[in-house]
Amino acid sequence: MTPTLTPPPETVVPPATDERCDRCNAAGKLRITMAGGGELVFCGHHANKYADDLVKITVQFAADPDFQWRGADLMASNSAN
Repeated sequence: MTPTLTPPPETVVPPATDERCDRCNAAGKLRITMAGGGELVFCGHHANKYADDLVKITVQFAADPDFQWRGADLMASNSAN
């Protein structure tokens, strides 16, 4: 049998310090990867404001270590169902 190499899963990294929110141009605190493969960056305010909608389109996310995204809890409860 021929061994098959599986590439490591893609990881999402938190926004760099110079990345800006796609909504208002404030400092990015959250990066999401959408099902279609695109990425969006949000500031803390907009990430939490739109958390209910963002969890519907997010397949992976990474937040700044000092930022607590409200959507993380929503995603965890959705995956448990």
